[in-house]
Amino acid sequence: MLSGCYPSWTGKMVEHLFEDIFIVTRLDPDGKKFDKVTRIEAKSEQFDISLNLDGTPDTGYYTQAGRKTLADKYDYVMHGKLYKISEDSSSGAATRVEIYASFGGLLMMLKGDPSNAASFELDQRLFLLIRKV
Repeated sequence: MLSGCYPSWTGKMVEHLFEDIFIVTRLDPDGKKFDKVTRIEAKSEQFDISLNLDGTPDTGYYTQAGRKTLADKYDYVMHGKLYKISEDSSSGAATRVEIYASFGGLLMMLKGDPSNAASFELDQRLFLLIRKV
């Protein structure tokens, strides 16, 4: 489940950008490129959106020194930057938007209807919060 994309915390209320449940369809579709990185392909349950996401195993080394945070409610958390938004009209039918984010070299691409991308902005910093359902 991709549970949410949130802009980086700036001292005020965190805005929720996108939330949905994704069903994993394939792991490493082009073969294993890196020993410690797995690429996930998934399809949205609620919207017509596809997801490609790189991830690594959780090391468990990061702690909040006992403080409660939003991250405590999720299994996997990444912080990154949205670096590209483009349109893909190669499918012939409806135009789809592609949203690209980098989380320290681990990449994510969301592809879907442009109406679902209205609140995303180029160079926006965000948190990706994931939990299994």
